[in-house]
Amino acid sequence: MSDHKYNFQKKIDKERTARAYRSNAKISTKYSVEFSNYFKGMSLDKAIIIAGNIEQKTEYLPLKKYNLKVAHRKGENRRKTPSGRWPIKASKLVKELLLEAKANAENKDLDTTKLRITHMFANKGVSRTNLQPLGRIGGKMRESKSTNIEVIVLEE
Repeated sequence: MSDHKYNFQKKIDKERTARAYRSNAKISTKYSVEFSNYFKGMSLDKAIIIAGNIEQKTEYLPLKKYNLKVAHRKGENRRKTPSGRWPIKASKLVKELLLEAKANAENKDLDTTKLRITHMFANKGVSRTNLQPLGRIGGKMRESKSTNIEVIVLEE
């Protein structure tokens, strides 16, 4: 595999950081952006637990940026917003990505209990078009979208 150039531009100590990256994942870019804004600055273990809870629908993902016509949820607000959803497919992939970052930190002999997410970024990946068959003659072109998502954790 080729070496990926991360979006993170600050100078950081490479001995104290671990990284994980997924390119062209078949998940929603909007939910990935919300996950990255929610988990930035959070401890890694807490973020893994929250991603698992969202996957099991015991906790919702608070939507702050993309919350147009999203229903409010019962219970305690998260990130000062009552609106949210349960993006199960995106939460599974984000949880896998966080576990990959934790495994990379273990390979570097970092203390995994002191890991904090310093950078998490998601942007639009490659979009592919395919034909959806409709009727006998015609069809409709549809875009299947993808997302690039990266995580950098730092030992404190």
